[in-house]
Amino acid sequence: MDVALLQRTLDEGGEPTYRSRQVWEWAARGAAGYAEMSNLPAALRDRLEAEVPYSTLTLSHEARSKDGTVKALFSTADGRPIEAVLMRYKDGRRSICVSSQSGCPLTCTFCATGSMKFGRNLSAGEIVDQALHFRRMEAVDHCVFMGMGEPMMNLDNVLAACERLPDLGITHRRTAISTVGWIPGIERLSESEMPIRLALSLHAPNDALRSELMPVNDRYPLAEVLAACRAYHRKRRRMVFVEYVMLAGVNDSPALARELAKVLDPRVFKLNLIPYNPTGTGFEGSERDAIESFRRTLVQGGLRATIRLTRGRDIDAACGQLAAKG
Repeated sequence: MDVALLQRTLDEGGEPTYRSRQVWEWAARGAAGYAEMSNLPAALRDRLEAEVPYSTLTLSHEARSKDGTVKALFSTADGRPIEAVLMRYKDGRRSICVSSQSGCPLTCTFCATGSMKFGRNLSAGEIVDQALHFRRMEAVDHCVFMGMGEPMMNLDNVLAACERLPDLGITHRRTAISTVGWIPGIERLSESEMPIRLALSLHAPNDALRSELMPVNDRYPLAEVLAACRAYHRKRRRMVFVEYVMLAGVNDSPALARELAKVLDPRVFKLNLIPYNPTGTGFEGSERDAIESFRRTLVQGGLRATIRLTRGRDIDAACGQLAAKG
């Protein structure tokens, strides 16, 4: 919802100041549209219907996985494609994965989004509208900024969106922002009053391999990125989650696991090992036994490491697969 347009429309109509709050409260609770807002005058509901689009996004396509995951492909008002995902878990969690950009300018070699043409940063309203779309389906309680784009390159709008998520039922402590290591953003997040979690997309324990996989490492080398993460931990007193996608014959050897255990402080970092999801980029995923062996080596080195449960792979909704294909 374009909150600025909503406020301007209400002001021009001479409406009481509390009207915008009423509209937002209905939207955040999952109302399907203005018609459901029973404490608004009928004439106002009709005017809002005509003058303020209920969403800044148009749903282009929706796909549903056999595991309950839902992927939504949206189009912005200027025709930019973006995707967001709702993940359902057996323990009752309902987590949404939202995008912060249309496409991504950072071209990580294993990620489908990186192969897209970069569009632009998304507005705070466009980010929130991804969450509101799923809130209209059911209650949601977790949010990860792990969809399209590098959130730290659009941090003003990302944080503005985060300010509204608690109204939807997603607390700041259940919100995580993932970064490839964009240091200025990590430093800014460290200063935020919102206790949002930081996740680092790592994928290699040294500069040589990481730069091959993630060109951004040439700009922000590994040692500097890890130092920024440690500073975040000192400031916020919150663990940093590390994402490590498992690529067969590339980054899954025992030697690299031992190297990774040496560069990560177990008091600061917790690892999530991510089975590689096919993206058409030429990589192959590590075998299950290789992932488990890698995990055991990390644990022997003193790190906490878990293997992430893959959701939505059959609809190209899993980690690294978002590419606006519907």
